[in-house]
Parts: sequence; C-alpha cells; structure tokens
Amino acid sequence: MPVVAAAPAAPAAPTERVAPAAPAERVAPAVRVVLVDDQPLVRSGLRMIMADQPDLEVVGEAASGAEAVRLVGETCPDVVVMDIRMPGMDGIEATRQITAGPTAARVLMLTTFDEDDHVYGALRAGASGFVVKDMALSDILAAIRVVASGDALIAPGVTRRLIAEFVGRPPSHAPAHPRAHPGTPPRTGAGRSPSHVDGITEREREVLTLIGRGLSNTEIAEDLFITVATAKSHVSRLLAKLGARDRVQLVITAYEAGLVTLSG
Repeated sequence: MPVVAAAPAAPAAPTERVAPAAPAERVAPAVRVVLVDDQPLVRSGLRMIMADQPDLEVVGEAASGAEAVRLVGETCPDVVVMDIRMPGMDGIEATRQITAGPTAARVLMLTTFDEDDHVYGALRAGASGFVVKDMALSDILAAIRVVASGDALIAPGVTRRLIAEFVGRPPSHAPAHPRAHPGTPPRTGAGRSPSHVDGITEREREVLTLIGRGLSNTEIAEDLFITVATAKSHVSRLLAKLGARDRVQLVITAYEAGLVTLSG
C-alpha cells in the first residue's frame, strides 16, 4: 500500500494583539452655580440656558440676599450669580458675607448701567465680576466660566468709567475685600502711587497698566510681544506681591497708582 505523506501542519495563527484600553478621559466637574435674583423669570431664564451647558450646573436658587447666604453655606457653589437690588438684604451685603465666609464661592454681580453706586459697594464687598443684564446670554455664560476659573471680569464698556469713579471715592464703612492679604497696605486716593506698587518690576508695572485698561492675558501678551504663559506668570506675581484677591483688585490698584486714568 503506498504511503501517503501527511500534509504539513498549517502554521499557527499569530496571536492577535489587543491594544491596551485608552485611559478614560477625565471630565472636569461642572461649575456649581447658585442663582440669586428676586425676579423668578430672570432665574428661570438663566437656569434654562445653563441646562444645555454640560460644564455648568445650577445647584440652588434664592430670591433674597439672606436666602443666598444660607444657600451658599449649604451647597458650597463655585459661583454665585447675584442680583444687586433685592428686598431685605441686598446683593452687596450678601456678597460681603459670602466672601468673608468660609466657602470659596466667587460672586458674579448682575447689574445695569444706572446702578453705579451699587456697583461701587459691590467692588468693596469682594465681588469678582460684573455683567450687565442686557448682555448676550452667551457672554453671561462666558463670564461665569471666567470667574469660576479664578479670574475676575468686568463687563466691557464698564471698566474705565466704573473704576475711575470708584477709586476717587473715599472708602465706605466696610473694607474692600475681606480676603485680601493681611499685609496689604491701605488704599490711597486716585493718582497717588502707593508704596507697595513701587516694589514691582518695570515689566510688572507695564502688565498692571494693561490690566487696568481691561486687557486680557492674550491681549497683554500681544501688546508686550510675550507668550500668554509669560503674561499669566506676571499676573500671578502681581496678585501675590500686591496681596490682591483677583483681577478686579489689580484694576483698582492700577487706577489708584495713577498708572491708568480716565483719559488714558
């Protein structure tokens, strides 16, 4: 009987390599927001537009300053969107109590152009930003994100008129920012250079001047031909050296030191 040669064994299939699973992308937690306004329609409108923003979460609503202070203590939000005029405790006193309290909540004030006196008080109370109620909703959302990131913001068109008036007024019954660095020297009047500003470098003085004019970090970088990262570093050093709580205080300091004037 003829011998039939066995067919050669088929080569083993190469072991399939399974690519390692990509690490799960970290999703930043949503910015927690408390809405404070005595008009339900205003709160409802803001809540509705935030509902479509995955990075924003409304964790509470209040119709008065006293209710806002209590709610902030309970919910520990990142940002409080605060109306100025409300019955009972107004937004200024509520802001003062919130910024002086143990929470890290930052306050974004809702204002109108005819409320300058109230806005000056809010500046002194420690507000981190101001938006005008008739601004585009997208701009208000952007302002919430800016304030939540630790920066400060004043609505375009308000800065120069508002701050120039503010620094020319004598301090009110309350300190400007309860959380200011304990070594911060007292405020001086507009046009006089505080001694603590003399301790900054020439480049930092240039950056402070541009901050006073309302420029963003990107605009400062373009104006001084430096990188945005370098501009941010200068801003951080100014905050530390001047004992400033946020960018709003740097704007005020620039006016107080005479680095920026209403005409320039």
